[in-house]
Amino acid sequence: MFDPTLFDLSGFQLVWIVAVFFLAFVVRGMSGFGAGMIAVPLLAFVIPLQLAVPLCSLLVFVLFVILVIRDRHEVVWSELRLLVPPTIIGALLGLWLFASLDNRMLVLMLGSFLVCYACYMLAVSVLGLPQLRCSQRWAIPVGFFGSFFDTLFGGGGGTLVVIYINARGIGRAGFRATVAALWFTEMIARIGGYAWAGFYDAKTLLLFVVLLPLMWAGTVVGERLGNRVNGETFSKILAVMLLASGISLLAK
Repeated sequence: MFDPTLFDLSGFQLVWIVAVFFLAFVVRGMSGFGAGMIAVPLLAFVIPLQLAVPLCSLLVFVLFVILVIRDRHEVVWSELRLLVPPTIIGALLGLWLFASLDNRMLVLMLGSFLVCYACYMLAVSVLGLPQLRCSQRWAIPVGFFGSFFDTLFGGGGGTLVVIYINARGIGRAGFRATVAALWFTEMIARIGGYAWAGFYDAKTLLLFVVLLPLMWAGTVVGERLGNRVNGETFSKILAVMLLASGISLLAK
């Protein structure tokens, strides 16, 4: 019989982790991003962020490896070359803070970030703001702050990159391939930093192996559901979920 104590977890904790990761990758399959934004806040209720963020990052990295191999010919290299350097710098600074702050401070920062971002998403949906356009000069702050928030919270900052690439007017194929290639690069820096700081022990890696099938299953289910759900409706649902998670974390 499977024993959750192998991971220093209770049965409830393990069931919660399994359900959360499946849900997170369903969302990722539907929208193309957001696994970390869904998984990490919910995981923070049962495990420390110092376990949740590195674990989630490792699972998302495997997915990005697959996507980069599949879509490498669609990458918009002119955009990627501008985004990579500030992305790596932001990840390194985020790693320093992640290793320095205690779990309670990280939870409060994550809750505040989620509430602000969810309110922004709802404002865009309700007010119907026009599509933005921007120049490549925005690549430096977007790359830096995107990876900084991603490294601290396991997700969320990537949304800045999504907004930037979309505002550059890049087509769907190039959009998906460029974002995946950028996050693949960011993940190498992040996971290397987490490993160097000692966040990956044998039990964490064993839990990662157990969760790998859920990553794939959730992604497949999400991609199929994504073809049936209106994009605007999905954005509102996601925003409400993030807002609820953020408020819950602040009240925790």
